[in-house]
Amino acid sequence: MSADSHTRREAILKIMRVGALGATTAGAGLWLQSRSHRPEERTALSFRPNFTVPPDDSLPEMVVAKGDEPGALARRAVEELGGIRRFIARGDVVVIKPNVAWDRTPEQAANTNPDVVAEMVRLCLGAGAKKVVVTDVTCNEPRRCFERSGIGRASKAAGAEVILPEARRFKEVNLRGNVLGEWPVLDPFLQADKVINIPIAKHHDLTGVTLGMKNWYGILGGMRQRLHQHIHESLADLADFMRPTLTLIDAYRVLVRNGPTGGSLNDVLVKKTLVAGTDPVALDAFVARAYWNLDPRTLRYLTLAQARGLGKVDFGSVRTRTIQV
Repeated sequence: MSADSHTRREAILKIMRVGALGATTAGAGLWLQSRSHRPEERTALSFRPNFTVPPDDSLPEMVVAKGDEPGALARRAVEELGGIRRFIARGDVVVIKPNVAWDRTPEQAANTNPDVVAEMVRLCLGAGAKKVVVTDVTCNEPRRCFERSGIGRASKAAGAEVILPEARRFKEVNLRGNVLGEWPVLDPFLQADKVINIPIAKHHDLTGVTLGMKNWYGILGGMRQRLHQHIHESLADLADFMRPTLTLIDAYRVLVRNGPTGGSLNDVLVKKTLVAGTDPVALDAFVARAYWNLDPRTLRYLTLAQARGLGKVDFGSVRTRTIQV
């Protein structure tokens, strides 16, 4: 872990400890359930994390890996991007953010493939990470989602700490976005040195698709449905706040219709693909085109993210490598 990462994380932890002393347990529970009354004694954290690593012009920015075994796809994609030690240093606290939103099985393709998550846990620990946390703010009941998706069991078996979204773990943070101000954020994301985003590729009835940037909804508590009023601006704000170390889009099974919850296997196509890289805008744009034939320029959240310097909508202009595993 770099000295800068250590200093930043220790400062955040100090602020969080001080803030926690001024809030009662009952107040925290009420605050999570409803955004209408926020305890006055809570002071919002105000910072903008950046979990990215320096660019390397000799390496691809996006890797499209195809093959039969999901974990092997993740492993080879990371190797092609420069290897796990490009992204994870000894002593890092790593948070892995899959999509665990729904009470669904892996075959229904509403949640990230558990084998991909487990492989990334093993890679990070093998690189010397101090701790790897796997977490998400689910839509259905958390324990049921982590159990039925297979992600809880696979992550623990690989050596990760699985954290469920309990009320006490949310901290008020000023996201400093164009439309998003103060929101409760799950605290592992505030304590991390590195963050790896692992969404699954799915249809979404509001945004057309839900990919990497939409997956950041799972860091927030509170009444997230309110964000739908300004969905594209909210996605750009979240992407600007959570600048990940690495993104892997699970397209082993793709929920092509009736997302984001799914349910019918008739809505799932087995594509046996994983798309990984350091440009989250290009990754979302590529997958939207590949599986839904969407013009990425029509996905306004992508153009807003590009305008903030978060990546390129024109995925054809980024260094890309396609491999068969």
